Amino acid sequence: MIIIGLEELHAFIEYIQLERNYSNHTVQEYENDIKQFLSFLEIEGVTHLNEVEYIHARLYVTKLYDQKLARTSISRKISSVRSYYKFLHQEYSIRDDAFQSLFHPKKEKKLPHFFYEEEIKQLFEGNRGTDALSIRNIAILELLYATGMRVSELTAIELRHIDGSYGVVRVMGKGRKERYIPVGDFALAAIDDYLQNSRPKLMKNTAHTFLFVNSRGEHITTDGIRYILNQMLKKASINSTIYPHMLRHTFATHLLNNGADLRSVQELLGHSSLSSTQIYTHVTKEHLRKTYMNAHPRA
Repeated sequence: MIIIGLEELHAFIEYIQLERNYSNHTVQEYENDIKQFLSFLEIEGVTHLNEVEYIHARLYVTKLYDQKLARTSISRKISSVRSYYKFLHQEYSIRDDAFQSLFHPKKEKKLPHFFYEEEIKQLFEGNRGTDALSIRNIAILELLYATGMRVSELTAIELRHIDGSYGVVRVMGKGRKERYIPVGDFALAAIDDYLQNSRPKLMKNTAHTFLFVNSRGEHITTDGIRYILNQMLKKASINSTIYPHMLRHTFATHLLNNGADLRSVQELLGHSSLSSTQIYTHVTKEHLRKTYMNAHPRA
């Protein structure tokens, strides 16, 4: 059981929830990361947060590497603890110099995976059906592909957030930032079909305003969406893997491949920085290079 730093941790969690307005998912990640660090301090015999030195910070990062964690996970954990100590310094006058000169690991240059347009078509065609679950699944797939929204944003959509007359959906993104995303005719038609012929059957005796529901009529979870997408992939006989963010990558890549400008894609994705969106230009360049190598007679 963790003893050191729990009171300060509760204050920090309250701060990022109420004042920084972080999402529940982000708050949970911060809490888990910091608790892991506090457990490490206790094992090392540190009895007070003010006793932490640079050597403790270095040793902690070394242990994270020993666990074979991804560089992105290590970088996030460093950021969590650094933010925690910045808060401790401001509120409790606890020194935070141990983490000031600690470098983040270089990010692995991995290009996002995406579906080719033929694969997306196969995914839709292989999952059409007239039963309530098939209709719901197609509506989920259409909306994810049409908007590029995060799965956490999809599960938070309520009925009032869809405006069919203007063809937009209102979503709450990271940092509780609200944005409106255009929705195409295919997705709107799929949602209308779901609302007319699927959702009422699935709702049964339950009552809530969330758009998408599970087979028992309950508010669907992100894990539920992940399971549905995996089942749809199997049903369409596509020899690939799928994860929820892959449809977001596909949305951005297809827009850029078909002439959309980077700023517009940034806005649609809800990225606060253009650098987050620029990774997709590397994807489209790599796609262009492969097309050239396969098609040009003297490549």
